[in-house]
Amino acid sequence: MTPVLRDAWRLAVGTLTAVPVRPPVTVDRRRAGLAMVLAPLAVVPLGLLVAVIGYVAGARSGLTPLTAALLAIGALVLGNRAFHVDGLADTVDGLAASYDRERALAVMKTGTSGPAGVVAIVLVIGLQASGLAGVLSGPDPVARALLAGLLVCGSRAALALCCARGVPSARPGGLGDTYTGTVPVLAAAAIWGGLALALAWLVPSVEIDWWRGPLAVALAAAVTIIVIARAIRRLGGVTGDVFGAAVELALATLLVALS
Repeated sequence: MTPVLRDAWRLAVGTLTAVPVRPPVTVDRRRAGLAMVLAPLAVVPLGLLVAVIGYVAGARSGLTPLTAALLAIGALVLGNRAFHVDGLADTVDGLAASYDRERALAVMKTGTSGPAGVVAIVLVIGLQASGLAGVLSGPDPVARALLAGLLVCGSRAALALCCARGVPSARPGGLGDTYTGTVPVLAAAAIWGGLALALAWLVPSVEIDWWRGPLAVALAAAVTIIVIARAIRRLGGVTGDVFGAAVELALATLLVALS
């Protein structure tokens, strides 16, 4: 493994999961962009965690699918230190606080969750849990658990779109500034295309029409693009908080679309 790839891998795993890794030797825009490309692979441990909990709690323990789904989503949130959920709350609070760009960014930077942010978390986590319950319900629980894990990994493809070249940074010097504009558009498109192909191949094994896999991917990509466009219009660009919001909404979309 080259030093650049090793640093990018450590950056992706250390940022997106709670898995302990050595810090990268160097952090620059080249490594940051590669880390965002690697994001779906970096969170494989979280995908496996969701798959195992979904299978054991649902198929083996006799718990209801919704209970199993809530346990799995809770473990997922802990597995990334609530990093993306925090970004979702901050983004919604900022957009709801004011139409003034500077005021909205200041609210997002405080790190406290207001009423809008709390409601957003409840709604999105609720959609994720209900969607995951639907994914876990039905024949072949092993395949369904693996599908759930793949969706968790696939939702991180939202980061490649958030960091695609041409997407501006809203706050120079902020957490997201190093990553913004570092991923080639073709690389972002390839990640989403690969996810669509993977789901088209996997979903028939759980008695879901193959076309629903690519459709779910298209819907998740559309939601991510809408989040990015809204952030650019209101904030002048994206931030690290917007990254988190995009990931959480992409995951909710994928799970609901395939439930």
